Amino acid sequence: MFELTTYELFVLSAGAMAFGLFLLIKGGDWTVDAAVFVAERTGLSPLFIGATIISFGTSVPELFTSVNANLSGFPGISLGNVLGSNVANILLVLGATAFVFHVSAKPKDLWKDLAMMLVSTAILAYGMMIGSFSQVFGLIMFAILVAFVFFQYKTDCIQLEDDDDDEDAGPAITTMKGAALVLLAGLAALAIGSELLVQGAVQTGTAIGVPEAVIGMTVVAFGTSLPELSTCIAAARKQSVGLILGNIIGSNTFNIMSIVALTAIIKPLDVDPVLLGFELWATVAVAVVFSLWMLTVGKLTKPMGTAMLAGYVVFIAYQYLQ
Repeated sequence: MFELTTYELFVLSAGAMAFGLFLLIKGGDWTVDAAVFVAERTGLSPLFIGATIISFGTSVPELFTSVNANLSGFPGISLGNVLGSNVANILLVLGATAFVFHVSAKPKDLWKDLAMMLVSTAILAYGMMIGSFSQVFGLIMFAILVAFVFFQYKTDCIQLEDDDDDEDAGPAITTMKGAALVLLAGLAALAIGSELLVQGAVQTGTAIGVPEAVIGMTVVAFGTSLPELSTCIAAARKQSVGLILGNIIGSNTFNIMSIVALTAIIKPLDVDPVLLGFELWATVAVAVVFSLWMLTVGKLTKPMGTAMLAGYVVFIAYQYLQ
């Protein structure tokens, strides 16, 4: 059987990482361009589009990871993936975005989405405390999500003040059909790009002797949040605050109410007791503090972004020190 040398494996893995990064960048641009076009044509706010269509699309890596892990007999990975991703979405993704772009919104425009994120986090904590997510529990969670999205659609009329158009940043979109195709292409590029980048990083780390456990704890957890990061940075360049906040708040809600729910519906999801300590309560604390901050202060500046990034570094460092 033909085997690649360490150098050849390193080169192929580096190439996969580079191509994955390219797909993430282009996918983020395409997704945001299509979402803004749809928002303008339908009269829906970018916040709503970001909190629903984009959020579900950028949660595809977490969905694949959680379902496959649970079916393979590793439920701890399924829930750990969601917990880690929700922390990364706020501290890493929003922190990095705020570091380079001032993010602000009126608290009254965010309270519904933030309230739903907090309710979802409470449901997650409850399910974990009782030890499992049954198929019925999963169905109830998913039904609540569907009802909330319908409620959002019927009541949506928000246009955030900072949303501006950037006509020369992406592909020319002139019809709703074209927007749908660009949106699908963007979401597919995000999913494929994140997978290529993660797998390339894993293989590169293996080739140079980094332990697999270290790679999984850092690269894979970071990788499942790359679509959100790519989309938020693309939205920041286009001055679309609604998409930035909607994407992150919505992704955290979807991670719980769709990914955990669908994973449990397919196969009951047991809770690994290891996750009932720091991981769970750090996830709850980050969601609560972020929500209170946005509902009172309403903005994320560069110093706040720096503090959030530092918080994420501490969160990751703690994992190594356990």
